[in-house]
Amino acid sequence: MATANDQGQQTGHGGSGASAPRTDLHAFAVALRRMNGEINRLVYAFAGDQGLHATDVQALAAILDAETPMTPKGLREHLGLTSGAVTACVDRLERAGHVRRVRESADRRVVHLYYAADARSAARTHFRPLAEAAEAARARFTDDELAVVVRFLAAMNEELTNEGPGTGMSGPH
Repeated sequence: MATANDQGQQTGHGGSGASAPRTDLHAFAVALRRMNGEINRLVYAFAGDQGLHATDVQALAAILDAETPMTPKGLREHLGLTSGAVTACVDRLERAGHVRRVRESADRRVVHLYYAADARSAARTHFRPLAEAAEAARARFTDDELAVVVRFLAAMNEELTNEGPGTGMSGPH
């Protein structure tokens, strides 16, 4: 927990007038936690509106963002869940109309998970404020600055993905 003195130093009110924004680890941690909290607020509200768990929304994002069709095994690895938990998650998502299971025609044992087109509109509507906030924030930066931000976010995701069990990171990867 930051003290009042720490807060004064963070905002540049430590005595020498206005200063450049802090870029130390603490400043990044505070900003990332705040952004994570705001995104979680939207995720939990969407989950509640749709009768889902927050993990189900993470699963939807993984299915949506996958470069190739997601499989239950891929989802299990991505979310760090047991196969039974993934089955329950996919069952909930399918019952709620958010995903559909499609058996691969070449190998009927392979199941691909697809985000249902009709369900995308509900997600788009709910997360529109996030998209609008991102667009408004993007408008404040040059293309070169945005390229650095995207590189930073990609590096953060890479670092977090590279963390494994027992390396200090807990939760799904």
